[in-house]
Amino acid sequence: MFRFESPVVLALLALLPLVAWIRHHWRDRRTGAVRYPALDVAKAAAEGRSRWSRHVPGALLLLALAAIVVALARPQTGISSENVRTEGIDIVLVVDISTSMLAEDLDPNRLEAAKAVASDFVLGRSNDRIGLVAFAGKAFTQAPLTLDYGVVRSLLGELQPGMIEDGTAVGMGLATAVKRLQASDAASKVVILLTDGHNNRGEVGPVTAAQMAAALGVRVYTIGAGSRGAARIPIDDPLRGRVYANIQADVDEPALREVAEKTGGRYFRATDRASLAEIYGEIDQLERTQIDVENFTRYGERFVPVLAAGLVLLLLETGLSATVLRRLP
Repeated sequence: MFRFESPVVLALLALLPLVAWIRHHWRDRRTGAVRYPALDVAKAAAEGRSRWSRHVPGALLLLALAAIVVALARPQTGISSENVRTEGIDIVLVVDISTSMLAEDLDPNRLEAAKAVASDFVLGRSNDRIGLVAFAGKAFTQAPLTLDYGVVRSLLGELQPGMIEDGTAVGMGLATAVKRLQASDAASKVVILLTDGHNNRGEVGPVTAAQMAAALGVRVYTIGAGSRGAARIPIDDPLRGRVYANIQADVDEPALREVAEKTGGRYFRATDRASLAEIYGEIDQLERTQIDVENFTRYGERFVPVLAAGLVLLLLETGLSATVLRRLP
């Protein structure tokens, strides 16, 4: 960036034509006389000098004065920078991987839809640490809080039913996530819990886990996944191979709503993949990282080379006027 610290000084440049006019008329009024009528000598001296050379001292003087005026205006160049201050959010995704998550009322099934949408959610974050907890009959941490979103998405993709004993330990899943956030000093701590059933396993119930979360300032968003009617689920039969059975929706909406309310979060119901994507999109907007940007410019003085050039031109004009371009009397 370029600027003049005192641009009003540049108005003096408008006086340069007046200086040129005064100098020209002053030169014309100068009179001289020769002691002896030896005009042939003066004529011979004048013939050796080009017509334009008599204008060189004046041009040098004007350029010198222009450079000095520009230097007095203090030209400066600056480098713009910005300080970015962020207040990151720590988010733990809690995903149900019980067998019922294979129900195909979400495309292609509840678990795969949940994994795909959650993966897109992770990809859209920045400056936030993300962790991953999975649960069925028990709960375990699949990924600790990290800024390596590639690792989180990869581990998310590996989740499958059967990794741990079956069941739906919603309270244990939430309690495990809260424990991961216990030592967090982030400005905001969030849990996004997705399940399709009732809590039927584990030593800690969902409401008790919610009380733990509220005590630590953790906000919990709960998502009930699955249609409101019957859903088809594949079953591998040893004799008949893969067959399908219908299961009824079993989302414990009252408990999930209470968990969200106790922690200042919200409860959502996803009956298809599109609505699930919308839910994660809404949470994404609710939990945004605060970014403060401070712009500033550092300027450096650049008048020294311009002033030096002006003084050199002034000395050159004086020297030439007194020597090779001296005006004969």
